[in-house]
Amino acid sequence: MILISLFLSFLLANLLGYGGGPASIPLMYEEIVNRYNWLSNAEFSNMLALGNALPGPIATKIAAYVGFGMGGWPGFLIALIATVLPSALALIFLINVMSKHRDSAIVKGMTIMVQPVITALMVMLTFEMFQDSYHSLGIYQSVIIAVIALLLFQKFKVHPALVIILAFIYGGIVVPHIH
Repeated sequence: MILISLFLSFLLANLLGYGGGPASIPLMYEEIVNRYNWLSNAEFSNMLALGNALPGPIATKIAAYVGFGMGGWPGFLIALIATVLPSALALIFLINVMSKHRDSAIVKGMTIMVQPVITALMVMLTFEMFQDSYHSLGIYQSVIIAVIALLLFQKFKVHPALVIILAFIYGGIVVPHIH
């Protein structure tokens, strides 16, 4: 039964997650944390941070991690297949359709209209993760860490993986001594 649940959860998240990994993360979160309780909110946040520090698409790393954790190697394979196969098939189909209708106002309009939905989903996910940070670290540390990360990204153009590694180091060395 767990293999079927893994397959359907990742299939649904990746079929509806138009826009790639960032768009499917909130959908995966809903399935993994809220619906099936395979991971807690904190575990999901940690897995997402680690997954972002590693190379490759985030959706497949989430599927591999959760699939293996819930169903061993069969779960790993089922979750990866549910994540990759629909996207690959849809991509092949859509490339053919888009190439035939690339100048259509309808196709351009659909593409533009999906962007605010993806943005709203990402804002909701960010808010939920910030709430966990606030409860774990307090408002001052959470805001300071967020501001430092923003400065590192925007002003100093530091690679996101390095910022995540710095956050891991801070969380592993400094945070345990604060509480």
